[in-house]
Amino acid sequence: MDFNVKKLASGAGLFFTRAVQFTEEKLGQAEKTELDAHFENLMSRADCTKNWTEKIYRQTEVLLQPNPSARIEEFLYEKLDRKAPNRITNAELLGQHMEDAAKEFDLGTPYGNTLMKVGECEKRLGAAEREFLQTSAISFLTPLRNFLEGDWRTISKERRLLENLRLDLDACKTRLKKAKVAEAKAAMAPDFQETRPRNYVLSASASAAEHELRVAQTEFDRQAEVTRLLLEGISSTHVNHLRCLHEFVEAQASYYKQCHLHMQDLQKELASSNEDVLPNAFTLNSTQSMATVGSEAEGISSPVDTDTLKIEEVQAPATGTRKAKVLYDYDAADSSELSLLADELITVYTVPGMDSDWLIGERGNQKGKVPVTYLELLS
Repeated sequence: MDFNVKKLASGAGLFFTRAVQFTEEKLGQAEKTELDAHFENLMSRADCTKNWTEKIYRQTEVLLQPNPSARIEEFLYEKLDRKAPNRITNAELLGQHMEDAAKEFDLGTPYGNTLMKVGECEKRLGAAEREFLQTSAISFLTPLRNFLEGDWRTISKERRLLENLRLDLDACKTRLKKAKVAEAKAAMAPDFQETRPRNYVLSASASAAEHELRVAQTEFDRQAEVTRLLLEGISSTHVNHLRCLHEFVEAQASYYKQCHLHMQDLQKELASSNEDVLPNAFTLNSTQSMATVGSEAEGISSPVDTDTLKIEEVQAPATGTRKAKVLYDYDAADSSELSLLADELITVYTVPGMDSDWLIGERGNQKGKVPVTYLELLS
């Protein structure tokens, strides 16, 4: 009990001494030991790394999980050291609703059949999203969190200890300075009746202050070296975070590539199925086929070979041109084709001997082959 009381009293006295030193420094009444410029740069770099790492970590969490309630739930599960339940993604939920609706509307109808196909694609997108979330959490979020909760806490603890030792060192310097001033004053105005006792006490006080200063300086230098090594380790942290950033980019690229492939497959599947739901396109195909058969029956050879079709030589007929609305985006495969944008209007017509699946499309001064299944012919 006596030991605890003494220890508590010693700690309180040390805390009071540091508080006095800190207050006097703020008021400009005491000197402060300044760290070298390199050390200050290391601390500034560490603070900058911590601040931006924290911001990047928080915003990445928002990107991967926009729902704040879900983030809080995952945080609580993590603190309780329990596995969070698997949560269905929004895309998967949408896909499930579409599939259920397709079954209600009858898969034999065009709308029901399309809903089923889109729903299956949305589920694949949701599965790709879940894989991306898991990969990003492991390869990017976890290293950032480990730095903030591990390395940075250690650095902060050592920096606080260094600051306390710095306050102790400056307090020792102040006591030594006051002892020397008092000793000098006693030497300049001696009291002949008590000269020996007073000089002896003042000299002993100065010697004790010098010893305390040497001890405080040693402890401060040792702690400064430890803190310096930790701060220099920030460079290794940057290298590690750079590697994690590359992995995050790879995960994003893979995810978006999968989504793009899934959507391309869906577009092709819907485009092929549109042949059954676009009567205008079939009517035009039948008309083209009959015209081709008629020309062959009359013994007239086709003036245009589809394999050697030169778009610049094709001229629009005087009659037979029609307006068409583009249903989907289309990228031209070569210079003979015309790229299309969804919802735009173009002029289309056919030429003798041309494949019935294609038309000639014109948009301003641009001209080229366009696929019939990407168009809705207007009257």
